[in-house]
Amino acid sequence: MTIDERLDRLTERHETLTQSVELLLRTTEANGSQIARSSELIARSSELIARNSELIFKNATHIAALVRVAESHENRISGLEGQP
Repeated sequence: MTIDERLDRLTERHETLTQSVELLLRTTEANGSQIARSSELIARSSELIARNSELIFKNATHIAALVRVAESHENRISGLEGQP
């Protein structure tokens, strides 16, 4: 193999390696953008989950209070009707 042939092979390898690195760089940048967007969505979802948890707890508390009121009224009505 002559020096020119070796230089041609090295040049081809260099060009191939350069293209691979450029492709890797573009892919990495795209992945970074997707990760940033995903992180924003996860943060927003976490906020919504926290708010929903608070609402569920408040609703459960209100429902429990309504049950107590309904039971109290039921006991009162039963007492008025002479039922034990």
